[in-house]
Amino acid sequence: MPAALDIDLLRSFVAIADAGSLSLAAPRIGRTQSALSMQVRRLEDVAGATLFHRSQKGVSLTMQGERLLAHAREILRSHDRAVADLAGQVFSGSFRFGCPDDYAVSFLPKLIRDFTEQHPGVFIEVVCASTPSLLQALAERRLDSALVSVLVDEAAPSSRSRGALVTRDTVLRPADCIRLEPLVWVARPDFVPDPFASLPLALGAPDTHDHGCALAALATLDWPYRIAYASISLSGLLATVRSGHAAAVLTRSAIPPDLKEVAPEHGLPRLPVLGIVLAPDPEHSEAPPAVAAFAAHVRATLPGV
Repeated sequence: MPAALDIDLLRSFVAIADAGSLSLAAPRIGRTQSALSMQVRRLEDVAGATLFHRSQKGVSLTMQGERLLAHAREILRSHDRAVADLAGQVFSGSFRFGCPDDYAVSFLPKLIRDFTEQHPGVFIEVVCASTPSLLQALAERRLDSALVSVLVDEAAPSSRSRGALVTRDTVLRPADCIRLEPLVWVARPDFVPDPFASLPLALGAPDTHDHGCALAALATLDWPYRIAYASISLSGLLATVRSGHAAAVLTRSAIPPDLKEVAPEHGLPRLPVLGIVLAPDPEHSEAPPAVAAFAAHVRATLPGV
């Protein structure tokens, strides 16, 4: 009789395949690296094949591993839907969710895909805007929930010590953040800032974190600048950066593959860290069940995306 595929082994297998290494996958699923290694060996015994190529840089899937990955994802989706259904935790309905453009690019697709696979009756309308605009939309009840950014004191990130944001239901403080996102200077690979010339910048609107933090940081070094492009459009901003005519400020996870973080040795000032906060806090608001379920999913998933 063929050996059964254990759900826990498959879940660990998918986490390792997505992360590209055991060390990165371990904290995402709450296991030690050695425990994951043992699980991989057990799954390879069941499959009768080597599933990963191992190297100093991490792991990559073998041909048999690629075949198993497709089955594993399907099995886990079906398993999780069945468990949620039997527990009466499959939700339906629609709601409006907001987030800044760079978060929408870097990790929102996975958050929504994983949630709607488990709750296919839920429809999420996504609105992308700056944090001030999202907070205004929340205050006017044009959004049900949103991911927004608060500034975190980079010198003491554990204290989450900077100012709070006020929404219709609660006060959001840096201590409430789900994930930290460093702001970084981003440019074309061949871009080199000239410390004796004005730095050309492509920035968001004046009320956005990238705009304010860039100018404040440059002021600490008396580094001159000129704004080559300012817009709420992330795609337009990136087009200007790709042309080589300007540098931008992005969260590190949002850097496109064809652009690079400007190396510290080029002398640009360090930028602060942003904390990602879910607003309003579902623990202090009467959110509909689907909104509360998505909020719980975001809190559980976002730190490891």
